[in-house]
Amino acid sequence: MSVEITKKENSKVELQFTVSKEKFNEALDMAFKKNAGKFKIAGFRNGKVPRNVIEKMYGEGVMYDEAFNIVAEEEYVKAVEENALEVVSHPEVDIKAIGKDKDLEFTITVYTKPEIKLDKYTGFEIEKVETGVTDEDVNHELTHIQEKNARIITKDSGEVVEGDIAVIDFEGFLDGVPFEGGKAEKYELGIGSHSFIPGFEEQIVGMKVGEEKDITTTFPEDYGNKELAGKETIFKIKLHEVKTKELPEIDDEFAKDVSEFDTLEEYKNDLKEKLKASKESKAKAEKESKVLEKLTEAVEVELPEPMVEHEIEHMIADFEQNLAYQGLTLDKYMEILNMKEEDLKAQFRESAIKDIKLKLALEYVVKNENVAVSQEEIDAKLEEMAALYGKEAEGFKENSNVINYMQAKLQQEKVVELIVNSAIEK
Repeated sequence: MSVEITKKENSKVELQFTVSKEKFNEALDMAFKKNAGKFKIAGFRNGKVPRNVIEKMYGEGVMYDEAFNIVAEEEYVKAVEENALEVVSHPEVDIKAIGKDKDLEFTITVYTKPEIKLDKYTGFEIEKVETGVTDEDVNHELTHIQEKNARIITKDSGEVVEGDIAVIDFEGFLDGVPFEGGKAEKYELGIGSHSFIPGFEEQIVGMKVGEEKDITTTFPEDYGNKELAGKETIFKIKLHEVKTKELPEIDDEFAKDVSEFDTLEEYKNDLKEKLKASKESKAKAEKESKVLEKLTEAVEVELPEPMVEHEIEHMIADFEQNLAYQGLTLDKYMEILNMKEEDLKAQFRESAIKDIKLKLALEYVVKNENVAVSQEEIDAKLEEMAALYGKEAEGFKENSNVINYMQAKLQQEKVVELIVNSAIEK
């Protein structure tokens, strides 16, 4: 067997194989033996029909495909391993010559992981994220907690005002025809929540219990449902009930009710510490996100299209799983938003490209910095993983795929730490 490898544009690689006729005939014998039971010919026991009889009856090439697959898979895998090719696409096969009396010639074309150019991966400048906590921050949090602990009471009289909860029936009409998803009964709408389309809640203000009215609204131009986007609609409204919030006083008694502290001052101090810890955690995550964004932007690379397509498919699969947790299928999601498959792929394309660039950049830095991970570090992480899944750690430690995954993960974590810590905050 011989193989000639030709590198082409955009990380495309062509492997030209020549396999001797002797080896191909061996594969043909294997194919006939494997499929002998499938041929039923009068005068012969099942599985005992000679190869020459089968070829005469069904044609010389009846087992060519099967034999080719046997040979091609073996030779392709060997060539990839021996030449350390990092393949990122499905192989495209082109058979040039095939027959039991001639050498087998075929080409396999694949795309491999591209090389990147990265002139800089440390010392990125980013805007500093503030982590200080002011009295205003604490008071804002107190107001939020006060809202959560409010009593909801029914108003005996009066009109709907900002901050009330209006219990309404509504039905929407487009050109006089009800549209899907535009109807509800006894719906509790927080006035000022801005949970409905612009202009809807404002027209509920001033209504009285029992009142019915029509309101006119216009859906935003970028609304998800294209049939309604930018369209003027009429909603028929009936107000059943008006509820309002009765807020507790923010004092020592309030602190006792909502916390383990006896005084408001103690509670405020505790809130301040918790807010500071939360801000610092968010700032750390935001800093990492900004730095890695800079790293991604610094990458110069021409990505093979199959690599991008594969990443898009992977992201869509994750998205589909998340939808399933919400009781929604991907097909239903696309139907609701009036999307086609190409629209969905386009939606994920930019993120897919960024993710690939980031992965390639981190791999580059791991190699360039010669980042090492000790066996002790790997074992410690595998034990954490085992505890998380309720498994025995030894099972993970004996799995080479898991070990390789964990090694790469730890190397990446070290690289991210290196890059983020080198950033200059201004």
